Parts: sequence; structure tokens; C-alpha cells
Amino acid sequence: MNQNVDIRALNAKIEANSGFVALLMDGMAKTIVGQQHLSEALLIGLLSNGHILLEGVPGLAKTLAIRTLSSLISADFGRIQFTPDLLPADVIGTMVYSRKDDSFSVRRGPVFANFVLADEINRAPAKVQSALLQAMQERQVTIGDETMALPSPFLVMATQNPIEQEGTYALPEAQTDRFMLKVIVDYPTLDEEKRIVRASMSGDIADKTVFPVVDVETILKARELVKEVYVDERIEQYVADIVFATRFPEKYKLEHLKPYIAFGGSPRASISLALAARSLAFIRRRGYVVPDDVRGVVFDVLRHRIGLTYEAEAAEMTADKIISEILAKVEVP
Repeated sequence: MNQNVDIRALNAKIEANSGFVALLMDGMAKTIVGQQHLSEALLIGLLSNGHILLEGVPGLAKTLAIRTLSSLISADFGRIQFTPDLLPADVIGTMVYSRKDDSFSVRRGPVFANFVLADEINRAPAKVQSALLQAMQERQVTIGDETMALPSPFLVMATQNPIEQEGTYALPEAQTDRFMLKVIVDYPTLDEEKRIVRASMSGDIADKTVFPVVDVETILKARELVKEVYVDERIEQYVADIVFATRFPEKYKLEHLKPYIAFGGSPRASISLALAARSLAFIRRRGYVVPDDVRGVVFDVLRHRIGLTYEAEAAEMTADKIISEILAKVEVP
């Protein structure tokens, strides 16, 4: 990184161009009670050009959140309800024959949208999951002989239900690694629950009309600004140490974690952690990354990238517990 960065000028630039973040967060709060972490995670994915995997029981506003965000940005929204009989063509599209013209034409699937909700992605077989994940990785789709680029911005939010296992196809580790963040959506607090019930009975939620507050060009410009957010060498070292500790815990005096970890985070984990921390700094209207930014995204970035052994399951050791122990041990710059 360039050590001669003018932090004061960079801060002023970020401050002047990040006002839309407050508009988006306020707009999300009007239709979604609580779930601030979910709203923040969606913005991080949007600004980092990364996809998000949400895990939570039904009824926690996962679908509503991404639909609201797409309405606030005046962008195209597509929804795919994953079922066991779904085919890849139902996701990416297919060639359709016209008897009138005696020719084939491309019929695009719901993946051709700025925001795509892949609802209950673990209900579809591996072939369908792979079709979507390939589109996520390459940001293009090939149908017949024609290769078409997906729109920009392109954000996939996939959901999966952790309580149902029958009739589901778990995502392989190599595919979950394609998701930048895995967010655990939890129940609302007691006060939030009362507000949800009150708003639902009065019709406030149903009557909320969401109007665009920002255009796609502003989001694309913000992505370029996020790349300018300053990351000090000590922050880079902190990110690398956290990820390396998931691979070689014994090097960080965490020998007791070794039997619990089948495999640690890949280099993609380090990249995602740095990018997400940058985006969080931007959301907080700051031109530089601090350790709190890294700690604020580390669970969402790493929890699906740490493989657990049978010993870990027997000892009730979760990925989140491993990350917590690593954060407590790795030196903070």
C-alpha cells in the first residue's frame, strides 16, 4: 500500500460520496424491524461485489430484505424458488424454437437480474446449484452458442433453512466458498417482536411503499471508491494472521484447536476478509480500515470456510467458537 496516502483528503472524499448509505439503511429500517446486521451485510456484499448466503428459520424477513434493497436502488429483482425438480434451464434460461421463424432464440432465466434471491438453495440438486454458482463466479451465462454477460451490479442472496434436512442437498464446501459472506439470521428481540406484531396488525408493513433513493450508477461509483479505502500493512498482517490461524492453529499457540479443524480458510478467505472490511469502513464513512472493521466481518467471512472434524461435532465446537478463540489470541495491531 502507498504510505503517502492523504488520509484526511480520503476521509473527506468518502464522507462526500457515502451519504446514500444512510438513505439505504433508513429505507431498509422502514420495512424491516431490527435485523440491522442483515441490512449491513447486504450492503457489504453490494459494495464488495460479493454474494451472500443466509441461514435462518422461515419468517425472518430474508426475502423482504433483498426485495426492499432492490426497490431502493431501482434495480431488477429475480427470485428462484429452489425445488428438487428444478432444472439448470429454469435458472439460467434455454433455447426456444419458433415454428414461425423456423429458428431458435434465447429465453433468459431469472438469473439475469441485478438482485437474485435463490430461495432455499439446498433444496435443488447439485446440477442446478452448480449452474447458479458458475454464473456467480464468472458473471456470465452460456446458452447454446451464445455467451451473455450478467448485469452489473449482480448480487445473489441464497437462503437455506438449517432446521430441515429431509429432501435437501447440502452445498459442497467448494461451492459455499463462492459466497463472500455467510450470515446467520437470528430471531428478533422481544421489543422488536412486539413492534413487528403491532405494525402487522395496524397494516403499517403492508402499506409501506418503497421508492428508489439511489441509482445503479451511484453504486458502481461507490465500488470504485471502496477500492481507494486505505488498508495499512499492519491490517493486512492482521487479516493474514487470522486466516493462517485457521490453517495452522499450533503456530498461534492454539494447539488444542488442531483436532477440531479439518481445513482452514483459502486465499479467497483472506481476499474476502480484506474487501469486506474495506466496505464496512466505507459504510461507516471512513477512508481507512481499523481492526474493528475486520472483527466486524470476520465471522460472516470465515464461518463457512472452516471445515470441522467429527471431534469438533462431538465436543460441540462450532466454527464461530473457533473464530472467537483465534480473535482472542491473534495480536491486534
